[in-house]
Amino acid sequence: MLKIIALLGLMGLSTLANAEGGYDPISPAQPVQNPDKVEVIEFFWYGCPHCYSLEPAMAEWLKTKPANVEFIRQPAVFSDLWGKHAKAYYTAEALGVLDKVHADLFDAIQNKKQKLTDENDLAKFFVEHGVKDEDFRAAYNSFLVDAKLRQAESIGPRYGITGVPSLVVNGKYKVTAQSAKSQANMLNVVNQLIAQESPKK
Repeated sequence: MLKIIALLGLMGLSTLANAEGGYDPISPAQPVQNPDKVEVIEFFWYGCPHCYSLEPAMAEWLKTKPANVEFIRQPAVFSDLWGKHAKAYYTAEALGVLDKVHADLFDAIQNKKQKLTDENDLAKFFVEHGVKDEDFRAAYNSFLVDAKLRQAESIGPRYGITGVPSLVVNGKYKVTAQSAKSQANMLNVVNQLIAQESPKK
């Protein structure tokens, strides 16, 4: 009995240490795409104001992230609405214009209050960003985009994602505003985990 109590006590201390460290462990750990890099995944939704407020800090972090970091944006899909915005993301990716439209998709939805859930509304948005209407529609309705959307629906649960923004480091650690105690501290925790996961020279 004493051993069980001691074990439970250690488990409690371990959870406390993780909370103080600013992350939640992912169990089981998930495989990474490139084992030679430290993988950082950002789970987000264009309709999330907290994701939008994190975006400037993410953009600055991307300019200075360590060379051994593989960064992946991952649209989270928890509903049909989230799926429509994820489809816009994958369409932009397929067209090679993601860097050009990612920030503007946030701005259009968060500031200009555009829903951008309808194919015609999205076509207009993409045309305004230099994409031909027929090219947009071909990508939007392609097998590749539909396949990525279906895959996205199953990815979040594997990492225990229940809200956004969430950052995952090397398939092992989940960092949220709650675990990091504030949104402003999320990237500090991520940097500490990157250092921890990087090979020691």
